Amino acid sequence: IFKNLAVGIVPLDEDYNTWLVGQYRYVLNDYSWEIPEGGCPLDAEPLLAAQRELQEETGITAQKWTKLLDMHISNSVTDEFGQVFIAQTLSFGIAMPEDTEDLQVKKISFQQAFDAVMSNEITDSLSIAAIMKTMWWIEKGWI
Repeated sequence: IFKNLAVGIVPLDEDYNTWLVGQYRYVLNDYSWEIPEGGCPLDAEPLLAAQRELQEETGITAQKWTKLLDMHISNSVTDEFGQVFIAQTLSFGIAMPEDTEDLQVKKISFQQAFDAVMSNEITDSLSIAAIMKTMWWIEKGWI
């Protein structure tokens, strides 16, 4: 039973660029590119946790936040639940990751992020769901 909620963020600028975070994932023994992600206690406010994670990992803050999705991360083996937000109207500062995090951050077009999902370069489930749904919203003209 998970004691935390997973939170993810799709930062999106006016030109449809986004930012991915890369880090070594010990459990997978592999390097992983993902949307900015983190967690919070189940009784905490997910949006506040998402805002904190985005700033810590990328240095980005946003004026506009939209809830994108809720998801069960892997419901056949865990009860972990996740929420993802789209962050827009961005401002840029200095990233302040936790001491245990060795992160790389890269800015890419959203199309490149989508292509990375489709080519299996991105394999993180929260990132895949977030990128796919964001692309659908973009195609519908909702963002």
